[in-house]
Amino acid sequence: MGRPVSAAQRHVIEGADPVTGRLRGTQAQLAALVKRGLAFRHPRPPHEHFLTPAGHRIREAADAAAEEEAAADTGVFAARVGGAEEEPADGAARLREVHSAWQGLLELRRMTNPDGAVDRPCGWERTHLVRAAALALEAAGHRPAGGDADGYRVRATPQPEAVAVYAPDAASLTACTATLERAGWQAGEYTEPRTRARYLLASPRRV
Repeated sequence: MGRPVSAAQRHVIEGADPVTGRLRGTQAQLAALVKRGLAFRHPRPPHEHFLTPAGHRIREAADAAAEEEAAADTGVFAARVGGAEEEPADGAARLREVHSAWQGLLELRRMTNPDGAVDRPCGWERTHLVRAAALALEAAGHRPAGGDADGYRVRATPQPEAVAVYAPDAASLTACTATLERAGWQAGEYTEPRTRARYLLASPRRV
């Protein structure tokens, strides 16, 4: 990309919508990011600008450390991936946050999939597999594991474009399968050789 991004450009990148990657800035700033391959201008009206995968990487590198420690108390939405480190997320406020994030993701699908399809994952989801799968599950009403609560857990895998989803019992795992398939993912059940635990291997569908 050549020289590092300027302070003004970094400010625009860091201010992008955390779910959709939609940018706000002057036309000159946005054009400069497009020229550097960090943003693209959507061809359909209202011709808004969004981060490219390279732009997302810069944004994430800038705030990754802070996101882990402060996402819960700064108002930045973070999908619940499930785990002992997460507190149970209940209440109307969380439901509104999850609903808003899911609607934003559907809009991102409409804006960035070439055919405008909303029933198929988009590029952002393919570069944020764990967060995308967790959002689909939480938005459908599945409960994430956390604290003393049992629930789903979404984890990265060595396989490209695939996440592992664990659930407390067979019925919950089947329900997670149905939810992810409705959200445009391919999911199949497997058994871990050593622990014999059942889990899903899920990937975003391309067609």
